[in-house]
Parts: sequence; structure tokens; C-alpha cells
Amino acid sequence: MTTLLGAIADDFTGATDLAGLLARSGVRVSLRMGVPTTPPKDTAAFEVIALKSRTAPVDQALAETQAALDWLKAAGAQRFFWKYCSTFDSTPEGNIGPVAEGLMQVLGTDQTIYCPAFPENGRAIFMGHLFVGRQLLSDSPMKDHPLTPMRQSDLVKLIEPQVTGKVGLVDRLCVAKGPEAIRAELDRLRSDGVAHVVVDAVENADLYRIAEACRDMPLMTGGSAIAMPLPDLYRADGDLPEGAAAGAPPVLADQSIILSGSCSAMTNAQVAAYLETGAAAYRLDPLALTEQGADPVLAWLADQDLSKAPLIYATADPDSVKAAQAKLGVAEAGELVERTLSACAVAARDAGARRIVVAGGETSGAVTQALGVDQLTIGAEIAPGVPWCFATSAGHDIAITLKSGNFGAVDFFSGALAVLEAS
Repeated sequence: MTTLLGAIADDFTGATDLAGLLARSGVRVSLRMGVPTTPPKDTAAFEVIALKSRTAPVDQALAETQAALDWLKAAGAQRFFWKYCSTFDSTPEGNIGPVAEGLMQVLGTDQTIYCPAFPENGRAIFMGHLFVGRQLLSDSPMKDHPLTPMRQSDLVKLIEPQVTGKVGLVDRLCVAKGPEAIRAELDRLRSDGVAHVVVDAVENADLYRIAEACRDMPLMTGGSAIAMPLPDLYRADGDLPEGAAAGAPPVLADQSIILSGSCSAMTNAQVAAYLETGAAAYRLDPLALTEQGADPVLAWLADQDLSKAPLIYATADPDSVKAAQAKLGVAEAGELVERTLSACAVAARDAGARRIVVAGGETSGAVTQALGVDQLTIGAEIAPGVPWCFATSAGHDIAITLKSGNFGAVDFFSGALAVLEAS
């Protein structure tokens, strides 16, 4: 099937977030973990390529996104989407702007939009400023993110140091007037040489107005939510091909494992809630891992009843994270946890686990790579932006969900397994 929309995401949880929202339309969505090494075959109407480039150096991110773009173009895509986090997650040295600008140059387009808003998850943009709930981004827990601390809320000011072109804004007053007004403002900004346009959105209706105005752009960029209206718009335009519907999920055994590497405020709350259920759990201490390695947790895991979904977690409060980073270094502390959780995922799979819940973007990337998963089919949605996915690992059908740190309700871990039972 010829691909209608080709999307590139800068991390694995973000890719499943995007793919899950596109799948709400009932259309088949295929998610590739990394750039495929073989030519496109059996492609879906919506193809999403997940990279692990969120914190990568600019040159590396540019090379990876260019390779992803080339594959998607070979699949037939003529419209493209660059997906990053709804909390932007990019310091002045980050790669969101450079990647967008690089994609624009290759596609020969002189303007794109930036809209990381996700109102269902409390991410809104007003007068160019990004909010997390009622807090400005710079006042939210994201200010203490261990890899991308967000100390600025004005998206125009965040993007300007990253790009060479002019940056502008389509504000909420314009967005509320509808698609024609948005298009007119984009044209006005284009005539002034503005290539990078932040667009306000505070509710889902804004997303539909913006998507309708911008759906024919060669390149759109933003969080997953701005892409959510596109399937309905393509269907209304008669662009969705026949045979694009999603298939039935596989039947799986109930053995499960929950792996949490995220240290976000929400994941801390989710871990605490799951511990209160009395579930078996093992907390990873990065400092202990340097001395003992993964053997203790793997031995613990071997003794667990996987039908009761044990939890292995490195989730901790910001002070504990900083203490580990101070002793081990930021990169080494994170990589140590990722390697250990990846080893646990493989051990659990080999012991019969067929349902795997993963929390944290970096952790999700490491786990899926360790499991040898290179393609996912999107299934039922657990929470906004977090679907179950189906894949093959070492010859076994598995279900896996990859949760961005701040997504999901407090009871996410229990709820995720319940959704899979009901689907």
C-alpha cells in the first residue's frame, strides 16, 4: 500500500504516542523502530519511524532523520510529520529546530509550523508560551528534567537559537477564527520571510482548525496531537486508500512484566500507586548496579510469578537522580539503568512474559532494541497518546506499551493490563 503520511519521531514513546492517535481513526498504522534496512514493503497508509535522537548531537540527528525521510519517500509518502515531545524537550543546543530546517531544505518548502500542544494531556500553547497544566513549562517539573531541563516557556525564544530562518507566531486570537484565518496569517508571515511558525492551541478544536489549514503542507512539526485530525481530513478529501483498516490483535498468554526507568513526577506517582496494590517490586539503585551488576535483579526476577505482573523500577525523586548523576555522570547513570532494564525485559520474555509495560522514553528505546523489535502494529489505546502495540520478539508474539514519562493516569500500570484483557 502506498504510504499517505510519513512521520519521524525523536524517541520511541513519542512514536507510539503519535501512532496511537493516528490509529484512533481505525486505519492501519505501522511503526518502525529505527530506519528500516530493507526497502519499503507491505507499508501502511500511515508509517511512523521511531528514532532515538531526542538528546543526540545535531549532526547525528540530521543524518538519522534524513535516512528516515529517504525511506518514507521511497514508500510513497508526499506529506511528512516531524514529531517531538509535547513539552518540547530541547535546550538552545537541541536538535528540534535544526532537524525541521534540514527537512524543509530537502523537501523544498519555505515554511513549517511548530505545535507541541496536547490539550488532552494538559499541554497548551497560548501567546507562544507552552503550559503544562496550569504551569508555564519553565515552572513545571520539566525544569528539573535530567537530560533536557526546560527553563524557558516561550517557544519562539526556544526555537530562534536553533534555526537560521525567521521565527513567528500565529496566536490563539487568529486560530479561533478558523482555518481560513490561519492560512491567511501563514501567508502573511511567509511574505515577511518567516519560515518557522509557532501556532497556539489550547483545546482539541484548535488542533482541528490548525490541521485543516496546514494539511497540505509538505512538512508539519509538533507533538502527536496536531497530527490526530489528519486521518479524518484525508478521508474527507478522498485520499485514504481502500484496505487501510487495522486488523485484529493476536491472542497472548497473561504473563507480564512492568519496567520503569522514567523519573518524571507522574511516573513516580504511578510507581507508588502500583506498589500500594501489593505487587512484587524491585527497585534498581544505579550506585548498587555499578558494584553488583544486573545479577541480583535477574535472580529476583527468576523467582517471580509473571502472571502477577511484577515491577522493576529505577524511578526516583529528583534529588536521588542528581546524586547518582553526580557520582556516575549523567550519561553513564542513565545507560546503566537502561542496560539493566533491557536485560530484565529479555529475561522476562524468555521466561514466558508476553505483555510488557515500559515507562520512559530512553528506557523504551533500549528495551525494544534489546528485544529485537523493529516493527510494531498499533492496538488499543490505554491513555491519550499511549497505545498497546503488537510485535514479534525472538519468534514470539508480544504486546508492549511504551509510555512517555509524564503520560497516563496514576493507576496506569494496572489500567494498561486491564485494557489489554478487554481488547
